[in-house]
Amino acid sequence: MPEKTLVAAADLRSFAAALLEKGGLSAEHAATTADVFVWAARRGVESHGIARVPAYLDLLAKGVANPAPRLTLESTAPGAAVIDADRAPGPVALTAAADEAVTRARSQGIASVGVRQTVHTGAIGYYVSKIADAGLVGIGFVAGMPNMGYTGVKGPAVATSPLAVAVPARDHAPLLLDMATATIALGRIRQARAAGTPLPEGAAATADGTPTTDPAEAVMPLPLGGAKGSGMSLAFELLTSVLVGAPIFAAFHADDPAGRKHRQNALLIAVDPAAFGGTAGFLADTDATLAALKELPAADDSAGVYYPGERSAAIAAQRDTAGIPVAPKVWQQLTAAAAERGVPLPATRG
Repeated sequence: MPEKTLVAAADLRSFAAALLEKGGLSAEHAATTADVFVWAARRGVESHGIARVPAYLDLLAKGVANPAPRLTLESTAPGAAVIDADRAPGPVALTAAADEAVTRARSQGIASVGVRQTVHTGAIGYYVSKIADAGLVGIGFVAGMPNMGYTGVKGPAVATSPLAVAVPARDHAPLLLDMATATIALGRIRQARAAGTPLPEGAAATADGTPTTDPAEAVMPLPLGGAKGSGMSLAFELLTSVLVGAPIFAAFHADDPAGRKHRQNALLIAVDPAAFGGTAGFLADTDATLAALKELPAADDSAGVYYPGERSAAIAAQRDTAGIPVAPKVWQQLTAAAAERGVPLPATRG
C-alpha cells in the first residue's frame, strides 16, 4: 500500500491557499479557507481536511460557490446579526461570523450571528474553537441539503446537520464537542464501499430508507439515536435556515427545482464568561471539571478517559512536529490540480 505523504502544516496551508487563489478566490479568502482545511487535517479530521481542496476547486469552477462574494451584515439588535454570504465558501462566511460574534459578545455578554446562503461550511469545530481561543464559549449549528433519513420517512428527509461546542480552559486544551446528527458520515459510506467492508448495523440505508450494512447498497446515513438525531436535525433547520429567512427543508421537498440548489445556513453563538460571574473562576472550574473526569477509573476495556477534543488536540500537537499525512489518492488529486494551475508542490518529508 502506498505510503502517505508528510507535509508541514505551514507549507500545506500555503499550498492550499495558492490553489484556491488560482481557483478564483481572493488572496485573503483563499488563506482563510486553507486555514480551516489545515486545522481539520492537523486534528485528524481527514473528511474535512486538505482532501476538501479539489472539491472546493470544483465548486468554484462550476459556479456553485461564488469566488467573489459580497458579504453583507444585517442587524437590528446589539446581540444579534445575520451575514448574507452571497454563496461564499463556508470558511469565508463562518470565519467572519465567528469574529462578529466575539466582538458583540464582549459588549453584550452573549451574541448570535446567523449565516445565510453559504456553500459547505467546512469543519464547524474550527469556528467555535476560534471563539474559544478568544476566551469565550462557542456554540454552532449548521443546516444543509437533506441527505439523511428521518424516523418514519422513506428516503432522504433531513440533513446530517452538525453541532459544535467549544469551552475554553486554563490548563487543559479546550473542550471541543463536534458532531453530526448522523450515525456515520457519508464519506465513511464511500470509504466502506471502496474497501468492500460492511457498515455497522443501523448506520446506513438504501434509497428507500431500508437499513443495510452493504456499502454497495447504502446511499444515505441514518440519524444518530433514531428519532433523537432526526429531531435534532429538524430543530437545527429551524434554528438556522428558518431563523435567517432562508428555509431549505420545505423548498427541497417541494416541486420547485430551485429548492434543490446546494446551499447551507448556520448560527454561531458566543458567550462571555465574564458576564456570568467572571472569567477566572469559570476557567478554574472548567479545569477542575475536566481534571475530575480524567481521574475517574477507566473501564477494563477502555484505552483511557478522554473529554471531547482532547485526543484531536494531541493529534494536532503531534502533527505540528511530524507533519500532516496526506493520503495517496488525495496527494494525486492535489498534484494534478497543482500541475493544471502552475502551482509548485510543497516540500515533503521522508
